[in-house]
Order: sequence, then C-alpha cells, then structure tokens
Amino acid sequence: MATVLTREKAVRVERDQDNKQDSDARSVSLNSIPPLGVPIEEKRFWFQRTKGYDSDAIATQPSVFDDPETAEKYHPRSDWENYHRFDPLARWTWGEEHSLVRKIDFRIMVWACIMFMALELDRANISQALSETFLTDLGMAGNDYNLGNTVFKLSFLCAELPSQLLSKWMGPDRWIPAQMVLWSIVAAAQFWLSGRTSFLVCRSLLGVLQGGFIPDIILYLSYFYKHHELSLRLGFFWTAMSIADIISALLAYGLLRMRGVGGLPGWRWLFLIEGILTLIIGLFAFQLMPAGPAQTASWFRGKNGWFSEMEEKIIINRVLREDPSKSDMHNREPITPRLLWQSLKDFDLWPLYLLGLTFQIPMTPPAQYLTLSLRQLGFDTFQTNLLAIPYTVFHIITMLAITYLAEILQELTFVAATGQIWALPFMIYLNVVDTSKVNRWVMWTVITLLLSYPNPHPIQVGWNSRNSNTVRSRTVSAACYNMFVQASGIISSNIYRDDDLPLYRRGNRQLLAITCMNIVLYGLVKVYYIYRNKSRDAKWNAMSEDERLNYLATTTQKGNKRLDFRFAH
Repeated sequence: MATVLTREKAVRVERDQDNKQDSDARSVSLNSIPPLGVPIEEKRFWFQRTKGYDSDAIATQPSVFDDPETAEKYHPRSDWENYHRFDPLARWTWGEEHSLVRKIDFRIMVWACIMFMALELDRANISQALSETFLTDLGMAGNDYNLGNTVFKLSFLCAELPSQLLSKWMGPDRWIPAQMVLWSIVAAAQFWLSGRTSFLVCRSLLGVLQGGFIPDIILYLSYFYKHHELSLRLGFFWTAMSIADIISALLAYGLLRMRGVGGLPGWRWLFLIEGILTLIIGLFAFQLMPAGPAQTASWFRGKNGWFSEMEEKIIINRVLREDPSKSDMHNREPITPRLLWQSLKDFDLWPLYLLGLTFQIPMTPPAQYLTLSLRQLGFDTFQTNLLAIPYTVFHIITMLAITYLAEILQELTFVAATGQIWALPFMIYLNVVDTSKVNRWVMWTVITLLLSYPNPHPIQVGWNSRNSNTVRSRTVSAACYNMFVQASGIISSNIYRDDDLPLYRRGNRQLLAITCMNIVLYGLVKVYYIYRNKSRDAKWNAMSEDERLNYLATTTQKGNKRLDFRFAH
C-alpha cells in the first residue's frame, strides 16, 4: 500500500504504550503488546537473502494497526470473510513468512498458472491450425482470419467487465472453473467447423466465455500476496502463457500429423484434443480453488484445509499491514452500480489503461502472422511450428528479468518502457530493408529477436492493482485495463492487410510510428504520477498532526483519492 505512514510515530507509540489503551474488543493493555520487527527494507527475493539476513528476526512491520489513533480508521469490516484471522498482535519471523509464501506458490500460484495455460491453449491454437490447410479447407482468406481475430478480441473485451462483476458476486472460486468448462466445450466443438460463419461464431463464443478470466484470477491472487509479490507472480503467470505456446507448438507438431485420420485434416484433431484437455483442467479447478486464504477446508483439500491457523493469520495480517484496503469488501459481495461508476470515472488509472491500449501493438501483428510468414519463406508445416518455439523461450527470460528488475529497483515506468526500446531497432530494420531479398534464416532471426522483447504486461497489471487501493476499484480496474489490452488486439489484427502483401510495408510503417509514440507515452505517464504525488505531499505536509488525524476520522474519500495515498510509478 502506498499510504503515507510515519515510522517515527510507530516508534513513539511503542515508547508511550504504557500510557495508552486500545478501545477495540480484541485489544489488551498496550504494555503487553509484543514488539514489532525492526523497520527494514525487505529482502524480497531469495538471491537477496545472504549476508545480514536473519530468518529468526520478527517480520511484522509497523503499520496503521499499531497506532490506536489510526487503527480504528483502518479496522476490517466485521463481515469480511477473513475477519476471524485478523489479529494486530500477531507476530511472525521472516523465515516463517518466506516459507509460507513458497507454500502459497505451490498451492495457489501453480494451479493458477495451469489454468492460464489451458486458456492459452484454446485461444492460441488457431495459429498452429493456420500453418496447415485451415484457411483453404474452410474457403477463407487472410482478411477472414483477421476478422476472426477481431471478433474474438471484441467479444473478449465486451465480456471483461460483466465477467469480473459476476466473479465478484459469485466468488472467483466458483465462476472461473465454470468459465473453463464452458469455453473448453466450445474449443473442442471447433472440430466441426464448416466455413466462415461457423468459424466467426466459435471465435465470438470463445471470446465471451474466456473474457474476464485474467482479471478474475488477478483479483483472486491479490488475496494471498503483497503487491511486490503479486507483480513477480504475474511474471510467472504470463510465463505460463508462453510455456503453453511452446506446448501448443509441440502438440501441433504431433497432432497435425493426424491428417488423414478419419479422412480429416490435422487441425480438426488439434482443436478437439486440446479442448478435451482443458475441459479436464476446468473440472479439477472446482476443487483446487479455495474461496480464500482462511477457507481452504473441503472434502477434496482435507478437513483441516491447506494452512494451519497460524499460517492463515500470517497470510491475512501481512497482506493487511501492507494494504488495509484489501479488507473493505467481502469476497462474494457484488459491485453496486454506484460503486461501478465511481471506479470507471477514476481518472488516475486512465494513464495505465492508455498504456494497455498501445504497448503490445508493435509486436502483435508479427506474432499473429508468424506461422503464415514462415510458410511463405519456404518452411514446411512442421518446421514452422518448431521455429515458433525459440522466441517464446527468449520472451520468458526477458519478461521475468524486467519483472524482477522493476521490483529490485522499485522503478516501474522506465523498466516497463524497455520493451518499446527493444523493439525500435527491429522495426526500423523492417522499414528500411527490402526483406524480399533477405535470406529466410536472417528474416526468421530478426522476427524471433523482435518477438523476444521484454514484455512489461505483468509489471503493468500489478501496477494497476497497486494504484487502485480498494477491492472495489481493483475489481473494476483490472477488467478495464484488460479491456484496453483486448482493444489493442483488435487494432493489431487489422494492421497487416491482404492489399499490403507480401511485405506489409504500410503496416510496418504504422508499427514503427506506434513504437516511437509509446516511448513518449511512458515518459508522460511517469510525469503525471510524479505530479499527482507532489500535489498530495504539499497538502499532507501542510497539515498538523491533529489535522491529519481529523482527516482520517472524517474523510469520505476512499481508495486512491485519499490524501495519504501515493501512486506507484
């Protein structure tokens, strides 16, 4: 949480605790409050925990809950699903916390990644089908393929917010598995595609049913992780997508060889078998997604659940100490129209939405047309699918590298902008070189390096979550951000056109211009958030201590509109 906390005040509270008394029913006399951990810069990653790291040191850091004057203002609602595990007096060590985070990774994060891989298999295997005779078998051309991508993205976009609102009402542990089962049935049904109309209908249905999955998962994971932990896990989350692309290419290498089985092309078997695989994952998801950190007990997960009582306390209290706003809504509480409108008009998140709209455009058309381009360069179907793997591997490495770098440097904007800087020289190459005269392996190398760019998507998703600062806003903003990302896909799907074949000169000029624009845009976003924070600093610092307490007691401002909140950038 970016709330302004004065550690000097936390120290003063501990020093004067003999003279104070907490009015909360859970409180005890302040002279019996256990000591807090020494305020330090947390060793966030395993490779930082070397010299000076003490696993037995108290990890519980000072927060608003340690000051009687502010604790009441941030106290969780009594109907919050984890309220019974909220304990401001809970203390734990760094060793306990880091061990528990690894356990959460294994129990929660790994399965979230597997589910995302299932989504990617069913939405991206169209690219592998394209490397065979998919278009000719259905009597379609390249523009029909573009239209199919546009319909999918538009449907995906339109479903984002309704799906997120439905998930917030039902609970992501119920809605996400239901989504998976429904879309996997449609994905498998592509086995029976008969032409352009059925192709467009299936793409639309897939978009509607898959839309909202990503923001649903992000909100769900925010219940378990601190902000910097979530950003890094989102890096692995999108790594799972890239791994799914590799698996999809390898599966396609085998499944497309089924051409002729039953007198049918291989792409039909590709859709059917991968759809059945994701259906199985969806059915397991009903049992492998607990409703929340303190709600893991079930017949499938065990009567005692996945975490002990103390582990549940650590999960809940460490997250709330960083961001008390995470307890302001029940996990099955719907977003009302008034709250929805408040979130939609939150202009302080619009800069991030704008980044979501533009940052992937330069790389998306080359990625969508990679298999078709490789076929045009003279590679056969099976070579094409294997040659699509290297850039995915490099993409994983670069994406994780900048995700770690952003958290180590605590610099989001400039690190996220490296993706555009990476793409710039390759975009210039595609515009100044006559690629029709270039050796096909050189061309493959250029496109592979371009698509290996460090993708800042995990950084920006986590950034959006940090700057939301309420469950209500985080719910809506995650969907809005992803809607802009899907709108980006719609734009991207219509840059390479049939009348620009075979070199797409016009399209590449547009991509170069957008790359340059994006570099400037990141700089403007940085300037905006610096300005917003300085404006709040001036108002907050001008207040006396009593005025600040009065503000906390009487303000109607919530989330990132509070004067004590600072935007991450």
